[in-house]
Amino acid sequence: MKQLRSEVSAASRHLHAAGWVANHDGNVSARDVQRFICTPTSTSKRLIQERDLIEVDAKGVVHGQGKVFGEIGLHLAIYERRPDVGAVVHAHPPYATAIASSRGNPIEQPFIAEALVSLGAKIPKLAYARPGQAAKDALAPWCDLVDAVLLGNHGVIAWGKDCETALLRLELVEHLAKIAVAAAALGGVEALPASAIEPLLAARAKAGLGRAADRAVETASQLLGRASTISPTPVVACAPAPHSNVPTIPPGGKLPRLEDVVREEIVRALRGS
Repeated sequence: MKQLRSEVSAASRHLHAAGWVANHDGNVSARDVQRFICTPTSTSKRLIQERDLIEVDAKGVVHGQGKVFGEIGLHLAIYERRPDVGAVVHAHPPYATAIASSRGNPIEQPFIAEALVSLGAKIPKLAYARPGQAAKDALAPWCDLVDAVLLGNHGVIAWGKDCETALLRLELVEHLAKIAVAAAALGGVEALPASAIEPLLAARAKAGLGRAADRAVETASQLLGRASTISPTPVVACAPAPHSNVPTIPPGGKLPRLEDVVREEIVRALRGS
């Protein structure tokens, strides 16, 4: 417990030192079996020490002293759907929050190979949702698919096995955002070639980075909006109707050449004219 408190308070102060929060912005939580260690509300992350942290249960009820932050529902939604997650970090890093608050999302698909392995095929930007249940409902479908999202007109939330991993993912989102903003003056970032995506996703799936990463290949088509060719699923063809004149291939038979098929179709069409 003491080690976890040390990690959460250190992560909190890091958010302020990095310039990713201001005023009372941001929050950090970490899982401790059935309870969660959290930063308190209405407190600068610069000031957080171990003694300031609070404990909440899976319903967000505080056990002991202190008041929980209003976005605890977002953290609990992640923990509920991701048993592999041990920490969640939310902040307002300037460049990523600029993208979250503007039109478009130039970092939706990571454009650097290392970032794609670390964060996956997509960094979604959620539409603005009111704090509370609406925001929780907007985030929930993504918890199992990705490890970080942009919250529309809000900021970034990232998660991982521990505070360090969650912080690194948030840092990488901000790094990509900074590059994308700089690249805008040069015509914008250029996407990785399509041929590079699938090998990188395969590498992500083998890296032991958590459940979303483990399923990177499986969820590629869902995240990218196109079919993936990694480990394609065998297709079982159906036989044509008895009255059909469609040519068939017996099991183990040799596929016809495309040019032969086209030639036969042309001859058939000419004979029927």
